[in-house]
Amino acid sequence: MKIEIALESGFCYGVKSAVTKTIEIAKKEKNVYTYGQLIHNAQALEYLNSFGVNTTDNIEDAIGGTLIIRSHGVKKDIYDKVKLLDINLIDATCPFVKKIHKIVYKYYKDGYQVFIVGNKNHPEVIGINGWCENTAIIVDDNSIINANNSQKSIVVAQTTITLELFNKAVEKIANNVKNLIIHNTICSATTKRQNSANELSKRVDFMIVIGGKNSSNTKKLYQICKKNCNNSLHIEIADEIMVTNIKKYDKIGITAGASTPDWVINQVIDKIENEGEGTNSGK
Repeated sequence: MKIEIALESGFCYGVKSAVTKTIEIAKKEKNVYTYGQLIHNAQALEYLNSFGVNTTDNIEDAIGGTLIIRSHGVKKDIYDKVKLLDINLIDATCPFVKKIHKIVYKYYKDGYQVFIVGNKNHPEVIGINGWCENTAIIVDDNSIINANNSQKSIVVAQTTITLELFNKAVEKIANNVKNLIIHNTICSATTKRQNSANELSKRVDFMIVIGGKNSSNTKKLYQICKKNCNNSLHIEIADEIMVTNIKKYDKIGITAGASTPDWVINQVIDKIENEGEGTNSGK
């Protein structure tokens, strides 16, 4: 049984930066909170909690302490509210998401209708929408576009969606809007990760996708892998694997979401190697 790990897997730059920054702050400060889950991974959040980092949806909990903005970013009004309170604000928003905020804010002020391609319930999309006073039209696979044909418009993307979804959505919007500016804001790391998973899942017998069950980018990876390899499994931790059930496969592929810590990935590999006599070919 041979184990192969996707070339692009595990923490992306934005997540790694957010986690590192949070730990550094927690080592020096007390009463440290993240506004919402810093990243979508339960194991990483437990690790942060061991440093005294708490999660809150109420900014007033952090009065007199430190509030860290999650990697997914937040609405503009959160920043405005924090300025009025005795809170030390640390912004751990992914720089790629921060760039989208600036784009949306600029064009919204110039009178553009904003379209966001993504999941309306995802914190990143909610945050982006907050930079145009929640007036954006959110577009996904099932959206029906009802827009003012004559209004100048701009479209951006949730950083973790697939290029396929973005292109389909843009085509749908363009059929209803004459004056459309297109900003493909899918993170380059997301594209590389998806391409890597796509390539690997085509040549293995069994594919394991590691990451939070509420992680958008991990879900996308699983969908991609499942299309190529019907024997695909989405797990959060090593304990979810029944090695006896996968011993029959010769080639096992592994990929992981952008918020999956290296130690979680290594635990999965170790379990397969120890219980299934697999060999790791590395990245």
